[in-house]
Amino acid sequence: MLGWGVRVQALFDLAGKTALVTGGGRGIGRHLAIGLAEAGADVFLASRKPGPCEETASFIRERTGRRAVALQADVSQPDQARALVDSVLAQTPRLEILVNNAGTTWAAPTLDYPVAGWDRVFDLNVRGLFLVSQRVARHMRDHGGGSIIHIGSISAFRGAREEDQPVVAYHASKGAVLTLTKDLAVKLAPHRIRVNAIAPGPFLTDMMNHIRHDPEKLRAYEASVPVGRCGGEDDIKGAVVFLASDAAAFVTGHTLVVDGGISACG
Repeated sequence: MLGWGVRVQALFDLAGKTALVTGGGRGIGRHLAIGLAEAGADVFLASRKPGPCEETASFIRERTGRRAVALQADVSQPDQARALVDSVLAQTPRLEILVNNAGTTWAAPTLDYPVAGWDRVFDLNVRGLFLVSQRVARHMRDHGGGSIIHIGSISAFRGAREEDQPVVAYHASKGAVLTLTKDLAVKLAPHRIRVNAIAPGPFLTDMMNHIRHDPEKLRAYEASVPVGRCGGEDDIKGAVVFLASDAAAFVTGHTLVVDGGISACG
């Protein structure tokens, strides 16, 4: 039994690997980066605002002893997306793990939704994700493969009432991310590159400020979640470590739902 247990633990070990996490300074991105480092990976974190990434990188170094480097980049801008990957590859010989977490939303009534809002959401959530993936995948192709993980949302699976979530571009963009995940998984499989997605449900990030700062709304929302609460740091760490590790060597094109059972309700 001891040998079996040690072998299973080794499957999840990320020691000796390097990860890039976009949108890695705050919220879910911060949890993802910390989880990868706790599993043994060195981590590069990127976001538009350098402050949160610097703080998270410092926290990772102190907590885990792993290398953690903060970089500034707006991956919605093609030049910056390419420059980010080039900067990482100039500082490490291998990049085995990419987590595309950078994302944004824009709230507006659907029938008056502005083109500027639509473009802003898709430029970051879809185009930026693809451009970073494309450039990293070229490196992975030439260095034995790797794991690409996209952060989607359960918003991709269903619509929402206007009064609850007037963010039509966000929902559409996350649907695009999950379809892109499947297509890239098939196209990159010959290069030993796995592509998967995580679809989080309710985590108390900045995007849920309208709920988390209102105790009455928060209680009502958590009551609608089958497990009776919103997600926490440890709930998302395990998912990303699994998909990044050899434990998921035969998993590609999959979306792992982490939502406390919401999507099971239909």
